[in-house]
Amino acid sequence: MITIDREGQFDHVEREILLDRVMGQARFTKSSEVLRRNRRPADGMAFVAFDGNHMIGTVRLWNVNAGNGGSALLLGPLAVEKIYNGSGVGAGLMYAALNAAQSAGHRSVLLVGDPDYYARFGFTADPAHGLLMPGPFDRHRFLGINLGNGDTLSGSQGLLTATGATAH
Repeated sequence: MITIDREGQFDHVEREILLDRVMGQARFTKSSEVLRRNRRPADGMAFVAFDGNHMIGTVRLWNVNAGNGGSALLLGPLAVEKIYNGSGVGAGLMYAALNAAQSAGHRSVLLVGDPDYYARFGFTADPAHGLLMPGPFDRHRFLGINLGNGDTLSGSQGLLTATGATAH
């Protein structure tokens, strides 16, 4: 049985092994990683999927400052074991993360990813149009979504910077 829940205190080791398997070492070279490095995910915004006792998916949201748009969340990485691709695990993780972010009062989420995949969740390039990542990034893959009422990121400009708690 597949379950999705918040990441537990001791899930980080298994999560890193999963990310190594699914994404490889290239994940450490991405601009998004610069914002995540030595940081903790936003409070209550880390989710994992299990099939029985085996971790099969993960997603985290991170606190960032979106230039003059203020506080936002950066989503990623979203990773699912390859044999579960197309099973709905990734979508389940996305909905868990977005619902939790909205319930906690966060106003917007940004990510770098496949526009065709993330469009089903409401992500588009427009909210991220005036924003920059700290390092090279593919502009058409830089996406955002405003949560709830309002157009928080509309007209935002500037560089994303990491905020939130640092890791021990």
